[in-house]
Amino acid sequence: MIRRITGGARAAPVIAILAGLAGCNDLHVLDPKGAVGVAEKSLIATATWTMLIVVVPVILLTLFFAWRYRASNRNATYAPNWSHSTAIEVVIWSVPTMIILYLGILTWRTTHELDPYKPLESAVKPIDVEVVALDWKWLFIYPELGIASVNQLAIPVGTPVNFRITSDSVMNSFFIPQLGSQVYAMAGMQTRLHLIADEAGDYAGVSANYSGRGFSDMKFRTLAEPREQFDAWVQKVKASSDRLDMTAYSTVAQPSEKAPVRYFSTVDPKLFHNIIAKYNDGHVLDLKDAACTTKG
Repeated sequence: MIRRITGGARAAPVIAILAGLAGCNDLHVLDPKGAVGVAEKSLIATATWTMLIVVVPVILLTLFFAWRYRASNRNATYAPNWSHSTAIEVVIWSVPTMIILYLGILTWRTTHELDPYKPLESAVKPIDVEVVALDWKWLFIYPELGIASVNQLAIPVGTPVNFRITSDSVMNSFFIPQLGSQVYAMAGMQTRLHLIADEAGDYAGVSANYSGRGFSDMKFRTLAEPREQFDAWVQKVKASSDRLDMTAYSTVAQPSEKAPVRYFSTVDPKLFHNIIAKYNDGHVLDLKDAACTTKG
């Protein structure tokens, strides 16, 4: 589906180093559960290993020179008139140049491979989810199922998920660390993201962009479940007595902190469209078409 950039075994020492530097226990980015997250972790490991080719020798040589040429060491060569070495110049310029060239090629290639707007290749039909960032909660709309939820996202394992993301407040950022790729949410605009969960689990979702007083609690859970459990979750949502039309939405959109999970058995089919359109004089850019067209 998505090629791994490097082998997982090579990443282990780097992960240990990053874990020590991070200073926290929940290193979700380094414990991916989806193909996109795995590819991004491999990219981090590869880039870190490559940079260490320069960083480690420089640190070691700095310590060595400080010890070797200390004032008390009378055995060290004293060459006050030394000024040039072709061999040294070749090394200190060629090695960084090759590393920069390699990282440039790697970045260009992986930037295209991991483009969040690029659909994932899969034999399984994807599901669509519309995401709305509010103050200070997340609204998830399932247009094909006609349901919605607040602060809880459920997806079937092994199924690509096509996200369309917007904000009905200040700029925000949608991020599920263990699945990969954070993407910004902006009022009057819609961004896209394609993810997949390869393992069942309960994964943290966060707001990755400061958005005011309730930012620290603007979190949600992502339930990656086998198809049978996902279908059961859908039925549970459809059993809810709450319905999400424009009137109910105006209440849901009011600022609130630590909002509980809520389910809506029906949703206005044009809700996501209307949320974007109200910032654009009723027009919405149609991302489904290759050409840039608008819908009134």
